[in-house]
Amino acid sequence: MAWLDPRALQRLRAHRGAAVGLALIAAVTLLALLAPWIAPHPPDEILSARVVGDDGLPVSPSWSLPLGADPVGRCAFSRLLFGARISLAVAAGATLLVAAAGVLVGVTAGYAGGVVDALLMRGVDALMSFPFLLVVMALNRIIAHPKPWVVFAVLGGLAWPSMARQVRARTMQLRAMDFVAAARALGASHLRVVVRHVLPNLAPLVIVVSTTVVAEMILAESALTYLGVGVAPPTASWGSMLQESEPLTRSVPRLTLAPGLAILITVCGFNLLGEGLRDALDPRG
Repeated sequence: MAWLDPRALQRLRAHRGAAVGLALIAAVTLLALLAPWIAPHPPDEILSARVVGDDGLPVSPSWSLPLGADPVGRCAFSRLLFGARISLAVAAGATLLVAAAGVLVGVTAGYAGGVVDALLMRGVDALMSFPFLLVVMALNRIIAHPKPWVVFAVLGGLAWPSMARQVRARTMQLRAMDFVAAARALGASHLRVVVRHVLPNLAPLVIVVSTTVVAEMILAESALTYLGVGVAPPTASWGSMLQESEPLTRSVPRLTLAPGLAILITVCGFNLLGEGLRDALDPRG
């Protein structure tokens, strides 16, 4: 199994991009976990102190407000930290759903073949043909103020077909290999072959794809919330911060730059880590 190969671990340690990506992810995750202790104010609290300057704009950064106030009068820095918790949680939940559904459908279709494969893949093709934004906006009409778990369920439910297709292709390759034929010849059941031989060899693919899916889900959640069909206010997320700061982008650019840079750094971190894992787990490396 490539993902347990000591040489793969050595390649991963030597990969500078993976090291940078892991450091970025660790820093963002640590700040998100420590948000209740680092944030100077509750994220949804409208401050009673003066939060509007003489020019009518939110006040500039200070010791008590490291990023100043947002357009509503809340601490922008606190909302940035707590927004990381929501954005990462939604992305992680959606990715787990994508991996679970993708592996289940992909392995079933690739290993069973025949009619089962044809039926499952036609369902995957049909789901992939749905316009993503139109589906999400239609669901938003049904659920006016979605909770974060609803957002990640929708994102994951629409994004798993791509994982399923990749898992199916790899499963079909594994099914034709000699070690699977040998296990079957020794009397192993189909379930045992899948659990003991197919799934462990699928792990590198699933791990690599999942890291890129996390980045995609962070972007998707931010985009949906920015468009008003994601996490409902006043819950802090990076997408909601972008939406709320849009009218002041030119006059108070820091309110837009802060969540934008947070999204950029986190997405770059996961993409760099994904590239490093792909290179390290590639058996041809």
